[in-house]
Amino acid sequence: MHTYVQTSRSLDEDEASRLFHQMVSVVAHCHNNDVVLRDLKLRKFLFKNPERTMLTLSNLEDAHMMEKGDDSVYGKHGCPVYASPEGLRAEGKYSGKAADVWSLGVALYIILVGRYPFSDSNSNMLFNKIQRCKFSLPDTLSPKARCLIQNILRLDPTERLTAEDILDHPWFSSLSSQKVWRSMFYQDDDQMVPEFCS
Repeated sequence: MHTYVQTSRSLDEDEASRLFHQMVSVVAHCHNNDVVLRDLKLRKFLFKNPERTMLTLSNLEDAHMMEKGDDSVYGKHGCPVYASPEGLRAEGKYSGKAADVWSLGVALYIILVGRYPFSDSNSNMLFNKIQRCKFSLPDTLSPKARCLIQNILRLDPTERLTAEDILDHPWFSSLSSQKVWRSMFYQDDDQMVPEFCS
């Protein structure tokens, strides 16, 4: 998925919604089954078919099994440009689900805009930008796409949408091909999430 987006520079909202919905569905499935992914990025998603319409999660490396529904994680995990502000601070525990959702927001921004929401060649400056949560959205994005990104990339993790909330966002229902691809997507019996081995 990373190479495809990089080569395309950005995707139109119709294609982006089809692919992003699958990504979020995988994350929601993991969260509903007590798994926090911790290292979520575009490179983790691979195309399952030559038409590049179906995605699968490549592995559960760095995933964390929740205990009794507690999604708390500790320490820094994953690629810095996808890391949540609280994950970069890594002072004690923080919500793994909310950190996964932040990473989804970064991925959506990259898919639609063609660049990272936060970037700097100096890692300290990059971390500072992420922790301030200041990013710009191009006027070319639809209001619903802008709204979705703004409600995912929230500094306060308790204010972020959950993966389930994202799936219910109006951005998905407003795009033309949703009914066609949803029926195709949900009829596919192939496994979208690898088995979790502890």
